[in-house]
Amino acid sequence: MRHSHGLIVSPAGSDQHSMPFVKTNGIQLAYQRSGHGEPVLMIMGSSASGRVWTMHQTPALNRAGYETVTFDNRGVPPSDAPAGDYSIAEMVADTRGLIEELDLGPCHLVGSSMGSMIAQELALGWPHLVRSAVLIATRSRTDAFRRAQAEADRELRESGVRLPPKYSATRTVLEMLSPATIDDDAAVAMWLEMFELSSGNNVSGQSAAVTALGDRGAALAGITAPCRAIAFADDRVCPPHLVAEVAQRIPDCDLVTIPHCGHIGYLERPEAVNAAIIEFLDMNKGLTPHHRTASSPMPVNSS
Repeated sequence: MRHSHGLIVSPAGSDQHSMPFVKTNGIQLAYQRSGHGEPVLMIMGSSASGRVWTMHQTPALNRAGYETVTFDNRGVPPSDAPAGDYSIAEMVADTRGLIEELDLGPCHLVGSSMGSMIAQELALGWPHLVRSAVLIATRSRTDAFRRAQAEADRELRESGVRLPPKYSATRTVLEMLSPATIDDDAAVAMWLEMFELSSGNNVSGQSAAVTALGDRGAALAGITAPCRAIAFADDRVCPPHLVAEVAQRIPDCDLVTIPHCGHIGYLERPEAVNAAIIEFLDMNKGLTPHHRTASSPMPVNSS
């Protein structure tokens, strides 16, 4: 899954080298903790640093009374980057080890894109570690177009061709942002500059993980944690109909659709995304795996 084309950014003043590490599943993961309250583990999508969450999400969650833990998935520095392709199973094991080493469980999970797929597998296989899960821009399968896109990306990487930064930036804008942002001259100029600066970043080991996972739709029926799926109306990477499929498969999962944003809606419309996350976490505060009761999925739309 091409998530954010190397959107590996650090807020001003951050110092990667001072970050603590956890040894898990044979590798080291860099992480950050902030705030106080029930822990919320934030799982970022492919090619992106966990520090992206600190631009908008972790400050809002900390103000709302939650502790947040962000980390860099394998392949994203300063976490270890083993050679070769990675699998969702490996990254699930990484994340489970992080939860156990930091004694976070049961914790809330907030994932985006590939991070949501990791969260789904954690909730399915290790329910005692998961209090609730927010699944942003998720999916349970790869459809024909997204599969073709992944194969084309692999061919491009293997060809050794390096796209010029300006071309890469314009392509990323078209894939990741909404038409509303693209048509806003001031806004799109900022995004083009940011994507051009980060165009050299790529986490090739993560690229095969999602397509290799196959169709997990039927398995998701086994998730017992309450979940909220958040779709972005203009998302071309994880389109709303694929997010809705996840919400329909998980027994206790509602659906929020946020308009006027693309795949990185948590950066494009952070206030709406933060409100949807915090509302759901507040609904499930104090809930443990032993206190769950069955409820029916309830579709929700955010205007």
